[in-house]
Amino acid sequence: MAEIKTVKKVNPEKRRKRNFRLAVFMTFLLLTIVSSFISYTYVVNHESERGKIVNIEIKPEDGIAVEIPFGSTTSDIADILGEKDIISHPFVFKMMSKINGYDGLYKSGTHIVSEKLSYDEMMIVLTGNPVSKKVTIPEGYGLKQITSLLVSKGLVGEDKFQSVIMNEKYDFKFLEGLSKRENRLEGYLFPDTYEFDLKAGEKEIVRRMLLRFDDVFRPDFYEKAKNLGLTVDEVIILASIIEREAKYEEERRLISGVFYNRLKGKHRAPKKLESCATIQYILYNRDGKIKEKLLDEDTKIDNRYNTYLHEGLPPGPICNPGRESIEAALNPEDTDYLYFVAKGDGFHEFSRTLAEHKSAVKRYGLK
Repeated sequence: MAEIKTVKKVNPEKRRKRNFRLAVFMTFLLLTIVSSFISYTYVVNHESERGKIVNIEIKPEDGIAVEIPFGSTTSDIADILGEKDIISHPFVFKMMSKINGYDGLYKSGTHIVSEKLSYDEMMIVLTGNPVSKKVTIPEGYGLKQITSLLVSKGLVGEDKFQSVIMNEKYDFKFLEGLSKRENRLEGYLFPDTYEFDLKAGEKEIVRRMLLRFDDVFRPDFYEKAKNLGLTVDEVIILASIIEREAKYEEERRLISGVFYNRLKGKHRAPKKLESCATIQYILYNRDGKIKEKLLDEDTKIDNRYNTYLHEGLPPGPICNPGRESIEAALNPEDTDYLYFVAKGDGFHEFSRTLAEHKSAVKRYGLK
């Protein structure tokens, strides 16, 4: 007897649902593969293109200045760009920033951008250094000269800068106990070449110069000052005078030794430094210029900074000295010289006695 086979019929409705689910799955799988391929291709191409973008420079007059505050997140930056209508889609910027690996790399400060930049180019600009101005402060510049220089560069306002100098508090060891005198931070605005952000502001610019001073005035300098019986301020006052008196490095420590001899009254010498540089400081603050040649009458000006009239150090530094002059003030040469006078070629003639000095003054000095 033949076996009878039973054929199970599939419900057409179930078949349609199964086929639909399979189609949905296959479509999703295809989209995932295509999306992954596109994302991979984008990243590879982006990395390749990013490597080709070496530098993007936009002139300030052709672009838009954007200030990125310190600590800004990608979201904050996207909002800033959107509010200025530099980008149209802040959300896209944020997503692209994350994909491209720029998050956390943006630098605070002023950047010059343009709405014509692609988002990739915008990110490259914002992760680069902010626009800045290079300023070189020469050794021996006084506070007024530094102020004029920074004002001419458009970095500070004169009144506000002076207010910061006089009133702002900075937490540095070398400023401890510093009296609130005229030109309070004179001597501590370290002369160097700086790159200042256009929007740095007076307080930050002063802080940068004080930080540089802190780098130069090493920990062992404090111990040296103590061993010499001087405060840090007294060292800088002396260094500022050395800076203005010495043109050449080989004379700095010798001049320092002469000043120490005078301050101690060695060989019964007067304890007056009798420094022409302090007279020039008085005249510059009074007249706004350096006098080409001092006269005998200039040494009689009634002023506390006049070291021809007053014994010891003046009330404060007369300029902002460089490293060599600070080191000379801390390392005076052991000498018997008590006097020196400029010879006119940048060097000085040194003398042990007043008679020798008077003879040298007739040849080179005051008339």
